[in-house]
Amino acid sequence: MVLRKRVLVADDHKIVLEGIRNLLEPKYDLVATVEDGRALVEKATELDPDLIVADISMPRLNGLDVLRQLKRQGSRAKFIVLTMHLDATYAARALDAGASGYVLKHSASSELLKAIGQALLGRTYVTPLIDAEALRSQRGTRKRRRDPLANLTPRQREVLQLVAEGHSARQIAELLSISPRTAEFHKYRLMDELGVRTNAELTQFAVKHGIVSP
Repeated sequence: MVLRKRVLVADDHKIVLEGIRNLLEPKYDLVATVEDGRALVEKATELDPDLIVADISMPRLNGLDVLRQLKRQGSRAKFIVLTMHLDATYAARALDAGASGYVLKHSASSELLKAIGQALLGRTYVTPLIDAEALRSQRGTRKRRRDPLANLTPRQREVLQLVAEGHSARQIAELLSISPRTAEFHKYRLMDELGVRTNAELTQFAVKHGIVSP
């Protein structure tokens, strides 16, 4: 008997999760669904799926930072980004982070199964709705330019997202299992690194660079 590939799905909208479940269950073993990035890291570490389908814009930890964190942990799971962002910039970030696929939510019914199949064969799938030349240009530009996120530590990116989502230092401390004083320290180091002075400016930066949705 051929074992079905094990898939973990993450999205912060239950109706999207249900739609993906209905699409995948006839062919794959859907091991779990989660609704935020930190839960995704925990489940991926616990369940070791063959493939993950996740949005970029998720609460508590965005999809690309989830992908980076799992890669650092040695995860071999293929990662498909399923998103609303019809933007070569986001696709370039996803592929550069190690994603095997980039699919738009409104075309998931016709493209997601194909993207998963390609990823499991070791190939990369990008929705044809994104111009291939624009994507190549974005990836080349990212290599030539200094990425403003490149000098941030993984912890600083986590704090940046949580500040942008409106969490207090005490809430951030609880989420990251650190002290409030350490959370404040990370925030002010982050502000110094980015040259900003207020939480509002941090939030603007996070939105501009796709850490959180507008």
